[in-house]
Amino acid sequence: MNDIDQAKQALREKVWRRLIDGGGAPEDSYGKIPGFYGAEDTAEQLAGQDFWRRATTVKANPDWAQLPVRVRALKDGKRVYMAVPRMASLEPFYLLDPESLSLPPEEAAEKKGAAQVARRLGVESMEPIDVVVCGSVAVNRSGARIGKGAGYSDLEVALLIEAGLVTDRTVIVAPVHALQVVDDDIPETEHDFSVDYIVTPEEVIPCTNRRRPSGLVWGDLTPEKIAAIPVLAHRRPS
Repeated sequence: MNDIDQAKQALREKVWRRLIDGGGAPEDSYGKIPGFYGAEDTAEQLAGQDFWRRATTVKANPDWAQLPVRVRALKDGKRVYMAVPRMASLEPFYLLDPESLSLPPEEAAEKKGAAQVARRLGVESMEPIDVVVCGSVAVNRSGARIGKGAGYSDLEVALLIEAGLVTDRTVIVAPVHALQVVDDDIPETEHDFSVDYIVTPEEVIPCTNRRRPSGLVWGDLTPEKIAAIPVLAHRRPS
């Protein structure tokens, strides 16, 4: 583990402990994208934003913490692209279309429900994305963020940028508990992206230090990671 990875892991450990000890999330949140208390309120905060009202297409992680946002998007009539867990498919995104769901939004937006009723799509079959909702462990007010360390959010966003589906017009948001908003510097590498807004149960925080990769950074990917994710193995440069 290099110095940047060590610094990120130390910050994760600090925030998981602070969040759990501070009553912001259950004990079993350690090591995960935390399913924090007040997640429903972040969905309400997000729904009040002009960029959300204008959006027709939302991409979200499959984490439990973002379930209320996925449900709200479907109830608001938005198409939701939800990443297949661990990107374990050549078609690594589910499409949840509110006009054709055979389950209530609360069930369809769960991992199990999406696997039952959603179509799987590759990037070539997707529409441009207005809002990206990303799971995070920690985020600072400049917009720098870290997830749990598996790197799937970075890969999903990079893949969508490369396909022209996430553009400068796309708004990236991190719904988190207030205890996940840190004052620490978060080291960033070439493949990291920042968020445009932090959404907590109490407030929406605009971030000004926008950072996005131009696409997949193959040099940062190990052969094992590429082999484990079918869409990467298929796209790998020869």
